[in-house]
Amino acid sequence: MDLLVLDTIHGGKEIGNALIAAGHHVDMVDVYRGVNAHYSSTHEGNSYDRMIVPVHLNSDHPILQQFRNTPRITHHEAIKWILGDELPTLMIEVTGAQGKTTTAHAIAHILPGCGILHTSGGTYSYPEHEKLFRCSITPGSLISVVNAARKQGGWLVAEESLGVTGAGNLAIITSDLDYRCAAGKKSALAIKMDSSANARRLLVAPGVCSSRADTVHADKVVWIAGNRCNYNYNGVSGSFENTLLELAGYKTPLMIAAAAGCMLGFDPVSLRNFTALPGRMAVTAENGHYVIDNANSGTTRDTTVDAARYARSVSGEDNLVLVIGQEAHAVCEGFQPDEIVRTIETVRPCRVIIVGKQYRNEYMAASLTRYLETNNITYIGSFSEGKSAALATPEGPCVVLAVKSWR
Repeated sequence: MDLLVLDTIHGGKEIGNALIAAGHHVDMVDVYRGVNAHYSSTHEGNSYDRMIVPVHLNSDHPILQQFRNTPRITHHEAIKWILGDELPTLMIEVTGAQGKTTTAHAIAHILPGCGILHTSGGTYSYPEHEKLFRCSITPGSLISVVNAARKQGGWLVAEESLGVTGAGNLAIITSDLDYRCAAGKKSALAIKMDSSANARRLLVAPGVCSSRADTVHADKVVWIAGNRCNYNYNGVSGSFENTLLELAGYKTPLMIAAAAGCMLGFDPVSLRNFTALPGRMAVTAENGHYVIDNANSGTTRDTTVDAARYARSVSGEDNLVLVIGQEAHAVCEGFQPDEIVRTIETVRPCRVIIVGKQYRNEYMAASLTRYLETNNITYIGSFSEGKSAALATPEGPCVVLAVKSWR
């Protein structure tokens, strides 16, 4: 077939190369750094049997208009086509606006034997927890990740962006949070729901609406009260306790993981031993401070407020230093200035360190001085510099890290 693959930055190159290896003629185009930035032969005037398009691409892009009559599939659908029946023994796909990484780790914690965990933080082999490599969570990355799982002969838990391929045994949507993408023309949640239509089985977080009659809603089979989780589904029942269940950032992911375990026939009781992940409320002691690490790609006002509450309960003190902001170009969804101001208004730190040059403006300065003295506000360039500056403060106050960043 003659194929046109768009967006070599976000997995299109991996897709194109796999299709070339399968014997297809493929043109690949970088749609973000220039229409003709990358291609195997000029696409001008060509006709194609099929276009492979990322779900986040602006529908008004010139190439889409040029080939408006060409049949098209998404990157996610292309991966399912490429993989065919060459799949791991058990494959679980995890997507959602929030909680993907924590949910994926929690599910891997339940599964027996050997396997591969693929997340935005890295790709790991189990049970050794050895980091193999790190690549994006775009659909295209699944090609190498699936190959690694098949070579190992074990399971695969894969975090994916903006949807699932439907190739796996179970698809999971971790959040009902939504945002606009594709130049503001599409709902990210709607895209994820559409992608799950052909999944073999679907599990969703509380609040996620699904038109599939066989959808399993996590909060219908798992009940959490305080630090206790009870579950009963598919012949698997029991309970466990874990203090992380009292944190909003862990309650839903652990609920989903417990439900997934039940659906797959594995007792999730081992989640009683699940511990906080780096960047997701992990607590350490450094330079005389308690450090609550909430810096990750999913950091929001709500998770930061929760982290501050947790910090004060851990330290027994009211004073805390808040490191907040966003590393430039680190994530798709930004941490908006007004959200940062609202977070600071709620948390009321004794000192704030703002990461990101985009926040150095009159609006931020005027807003923040309503809550803090000017000498207690610091602007800094990177997450690492912000953490170092916070740890250099006098001993005592907790440090809360709440910077949107890829870790």
